[in-house]
Formats: sequence, C-alpha cells, structure tokens
Amino acid sequence: MNKFIDAAVDALSGVVKDGQTIMVGGFGLCGIPENLIAALKILQVKDLTIISNNCGVDDFGLGILLQSKQIKKMISSYVGENKLFAQQVLSGEIEVELMPQGTLAERIRAGGAGIPAFYTPTGIGTVVAAGKEHKKFGNKEYIMEHWLKADISLIKAWKGDAFGNLVYRKSARNFNPIMATAAERVIAEVEELVPVGSLDQDLIHTPGIYIDKMIQAKSEKRIEKVRLAA
Repeated sequence: MNKFIDAAVDALSGVVKDGQTIMVGGFGLCGIPENLIAALKILQVKDLTIISNNCGVDDFGLGILLQSKQIKKMISSYVGENKLFAQQVLSGEIEVELMPQGTLAERIRAGGAGIPAFYTPTGIGTVVAAGKEHKKFGNKEYIMEHWLKADISLIKAWKGDAFGNLVYRKSARNFNPIMATAAERVIAEVEELVPVGSLDQDLIHTPGIYIDKMIQAKSEKRIEKVRLAA
C-alpha cells in the first residue's frame, strides 16, 4: 500500500471541509507541517477549529491562516509570538480555549487512547478549574478534563516510508505522535521519503496503520526567536 501523494494540495483535496476540527502538530515553529498548512490556505476552507500548541508566527505556520481568517477557534496552550493571534483574540474575532500545556497533551493522548475523561490537579484554584467537575482522591483535589479528538490531524516527521511508518527527529517529535492517534484521518508531511523496510522497526515512532496519506516536502527551518551570546 503506497500512501505517498505528490503534492500537499492533492493530499488535502476532498478531505478538508469548512467547519472541521483539525489538529496540527508542532511546538512553536519546530515540527510543524508547514506545507500542509499552506495547502489549507490555498484550498480556502474556513470556520476551522484548530487544536495546536500555539498559532505559529504572524507570517508563517498557522499564522497565515489567521491572516486569511480561516480559523474560527483555537484550542491551545500558548498565544506565542503571534501578535495577530493576540489581536484577534482581544477583538473577539476568534474564539480561544487556553489550557496548561500538559493538560492539552494529555487530552489529545486520551482522545487517541479512547479515554473520554480523566482527573488532574493542574489548574486547581485558578480560572482553568471554573465550571469543571471537582473530585477528591485521597487528600488531594482534582478537576475532570475531557478528551480531544479531531476530524483530521496534520503532522510532520523526519523520515517516512510509503506505508506511512514515521520517525521524528529530537524535539520535533513534540505533539506529532499523539495527534497521529486522535483523528479520523491523518496526513503526514515528511522531510525524507525512504524505501519500505529501511527503517529500524524498533525506532519507528508512529506505525503506518495510523497514517492515511503522506507527502514529501522541503522544510524552511525557521527560528522563532534568535538568541545570540555576547
């Protein structure tokens, strides 16, 4: 089974639709499927709910979908370095659901594992806990959080074969593996397409059974914030 598609737009055509919930891997600009995000802009789908750690920067990553106003709601943990995102949130142009980063990761993981809800102490005594079920276990109070699932996940990997087996590189692994398990359809973007059988089976992070389609695309390797030593 060959899951490789030549172009990002072709991989998304007929799959993405207005009003869908889409998970997008990455952390800042590390490990984001930038070519698949660009294809979303080309296809002009709108009213999207995006689940991602943050919203890129003003002119790259998910930030380009803010420019074209295709995002209706962001579910994330960090506004990030995106001034446009902050402006749209403050003006009421876009809905946002912010939560602790670990809670976001666990809600996605729970969605992939088929666990509809779980309890966590994170957020107790803050606005995060408002309106949520509270319960004590032992002498400690917890709040209930619900799983997150999506219609589509767009993820990024370092290497992949035509079956969809994926390997991520270092911190670019971030949210990508858990998002691969938590959506009805998963489309992956890889930097290197390798022959089937060439990946060490013990080193495969995401088995191909989770992947529906994949593309090979060059990455721009941007740096979100440059820090220079004196």
